[in-house]
Amino acid sequence: MNKTVLIGMTALALAVGACAKKTPPAEIPPAAGDQSANAPGTATDDSVDLVELPAMQADLVAKAGSDTVYFGTDESSLDDQARATLAAQARWMQANPSVRGSIEGHADERGTREYNLALGERRANAAKDFLIQQGVPAGRLTTISWGKERPVALGSNEQAWAQNRRAVTVVVK
Repeated sequence: MNKTVLIGMTALALAVGACAKKTPPAEIPPAAGDQSANAPGTATDDSVDLVELPAMQADLVAKAGSDTVYFGTDESSLDDQARATLAAQARWMQANPSVRGSIEGHADERGTREYNLALGERRANAAKDFLIQQGVPAGRLTTISWGKERPVALGSNEQAWAQNRRAVTVVVK
């Protein structure tokens, strides 16, 4: 077999394998000079080999109404609408005991990277704590903060910022 073909096939196999599942990193690289061993942006358990379940995610959204709750500027407290959404998510999770949830905290683009990672972590933990209060076993939930690194809406205006201040429940195996 031609060496170029073999190299190309190996590269293709690696690329396909890398796309097989979406795995969040164990830790978002710390900012220069950050020596914190438990910095925001880390998953709250040792397992970061989470496999997303798109069909189950769609079922969660269909039956709970949404997989996302939103927050005010610089806020991590849940409003009535967020609590109602999370209560519906908790009912769905109780009806589907074989799945786990990864709660992803996000922030808008304003503020420093470190501030937004910490804010995203508080938002994810607020959603997780509410789900636990509703009866979802803590062992089925993990959290991670993406801070401002994964915006759902691009733009530097209130409309985009409001969409990015969120916590998303991602169904995982």
